[in-house]
Amino acid sequence: MSGNRRKAFLVSIALVSGALLMTACQDSDKAADTGAAQGSSSATASGDAATPSGASAAGGGQGTGKGSGAAGKASGATGRGSEEGAGSGADTGNGKREPVGQRCGANDISWNTRSETQAGGYILISAKAKPGITCVLPAALPTVAFGSDGTEAGPAEQAVGEQITLSGTTTVYAGVNPKSSNGDGGKELDSIIVAVGDDDADPVSLKVGAITVDKPVVTNWHTSATDAVPFG
Repeated sequence: MSGNRRKAFLVSIALVSGALLMTACQDSDKAADTGAAQGSSSATASGDAATPSGASAAGGGQGTGKGSGAAGKASGATGRGSEEGAGSGADTGNGKREPVGQRCGANDISWNTRSETQAGGYILISAKAKPGITCVLPAALPTVAFGSDGTEAGPAEQAVGEQITLSGTTTVYAGVNPKSSNGDGGKELDSIIVAVGDDDADPVSLKVGAITVDKPVVTNWHTSATDAVPFG
């Protein structure tokens, strides 16, 4: 992985790890903002009551103009959101976009993990597209990282697999051996970070139970779980 891509992926991992802390802060800020808004509303109401009718009319005009501007901005934001949502597809030439052949992102996929005992023990990752989504997994290893330092799993196979289209009930599998070394070393963890390639902006954190990580390896994506055993 290039230095820039690795930095970007580590930033994504840090964002995933900090999401819970941000949620707690946002709840506190929301409560404070609500109280401030109520206080401001009361002060405005008192000021209007003491304002002459001429000034009140002028103030009303200003209020309408500002309101229209805010509505315009809100409308523009909505338009941008719709455009961005439709951007993950191919342009059909008639102003619409079709989600044909789009590359999968981690947030397009329903994920699952389970522990297996074969080959000394490994983690089997299964993935399928969320309802209504059709996307393509590239011919590359899934990106699997461990811990806050982003230790990445290396390849468990000599060749890279073929790209796979996910849609409907199609399910793919990848096997992760968290400890391919023979020593007693390693770090104890209970989750993994998974992304579809190094440039996936939305990696997901998956619980896997207590594992010891030392020189981890991962297989390619396979349409059969029996082909996703990380031997060696």
